[in-house]
Amino acid sequence: MARVLFVTGKLAEAALRRQLAELAPRLPFECDVAVLPITVVALATTPWIARHLTPPQGIDRVILPGLCQGELDVFRTCWGAVPVERGPKDVRDLPEHFGQRRGPPPGYGGYDIQIIAEINSAPRWSRAELLAQAQQLRTDGADLIDLGCDPGSTWSDVGAAVAALRDAGLRVSIDSFNPSEVEKAVRAGAELVLSVNQTNCAAAADWGCEVVAVPDRPEQVESLEPTLERLVADGVPFRIDPILEPIGLGFAASLGRYLEARRRWPNAEMMMGVGNLTELTDVDSAGLNVALLGFCQELGIRSVLTTQVINWCRTCVRELDLARRLVYWACRERTPPKHLEPRLVMLRDPRLPKPDPQRFAELAERLTDRNYRLFAEEDRLHVVSAGLHLDDDNPFALFARLMEREPIDAAHAFYLGYELAKATTALTLGKSYVQDQALRWGMLTREERAAHEQQS
Repeated sequence: MARVLFVTGKLAEAALRRQLAELAPRLPFECDVAVLPITVVALATTPWIARHLTPPQGIDRVILPGLCQGELDVFRTCWGAVPVERGPKDVRDLPEHFGQRRGPPPGYGGYDIQIIAEINSAPRWSRAELLAQAQQLRTDGADLIDLGCDPGSTWSDVGAAVAALRDAGLRVSIDSFNPSEVEKAVRAGAELVLSVNQTNCAAAADWGCEVVAVPDRPEQVESLEPTLERLVADGVPFRIDPILEPIGLGFAASLGRYLEARRRWPNAEMMMGVGNLTELTDVDSAGLNVALLGFCQELGIRSVLTTQVINWCRTCVRELDLARRLVYWACRERTPPKHLEPRLVMLRDPRLPKPDPQRFAELAERLTDRNYRLFAEEDRLHVVSAGLHLDDDNPFALFARLMEREPIDAAHAFYLGYELAKATTALTLGKSYVQDQALRWGMLTREERAAHEQQS
């Protein structure tokens, strides 16, 4: 069996060995570990590694940490023909590096649900602001940009606004019951009108575009009948929206109306305005969006309307773009939507490393320098250095204990405070903390440069 040598520094040795022990039964090779005489191997360059390491006899392949810098050609001169490659930057990603799939499988990413993103109070925005919002929504995954008009007034410039978005290559819908606004918008290129019922469906025959039909009385799905009959008679294409209600105001019954509408009109196109739930519920929107799109996917509702007004909904379009791919795969493959889309897991991490309390004492014994290594495990913050291991559940108390041992300059204090804040956040939310690496926030993750990179 082939032998693969994994190179690491002192700090990451324990984590690497744990990860390899879990992977070993599933790998087609034997694993060896070489620990370099350096705490953080990301500080080591490839020439330095070549000088300080000679692979043992019988090694068929060498894998370096992904963060080490420098060209790999240097190893050919020093080590001969032994293949050398970089592994992942994070040891937690080793399973995926070796084909132990985590995240989306091959072929993942298809969808058949259209996202309509509404710009609320569109008449109040300048043309430049409107265009900037619309382009960002398209970048985030929106298929149609819906211009939400203000009830009780007429947007005289609606046609020019629609034309500007169309000139920018955007698809547009208009959200208004005002016939004047609708007529100008569709003449300028709007392809969908939200919404029609018995009060305005007669005018739809002159618009030449698709419309969204809603009940005259939201609590009675059968009140759609006269509107649909008129639209069919006039040859107007439509999609049905039985109207989703907020929790406490008929949410469960409104879901039932979508089921009833599908029973009554099995082949009709349908739409759901998901913002009625996400905008009006005190909870982060991603979970609601996934659940609602799962309902839509199973019921054949092929378009959703969303807004991004309240702060907890500010990324709804991105969430829906990921969610529609997740639920499409789940329904097509008849598999639970789990371990497929890590970008939607934002608050907590999908999994945490197994705690190993003994490793802190062992690391303190092995280390020879006084640099502080920070960890966050089992509701405790840990600081480890040569001959030192302190832990506490309070970052202020932990820092005070460090200050009692020796003075800490301002720059180092800032760095430790920043890292301890990240570590405390990780403990609070059930996330994995790795010093000098960004916390994982799914699609919201902001990569950061480690302290040694900031200084270079």
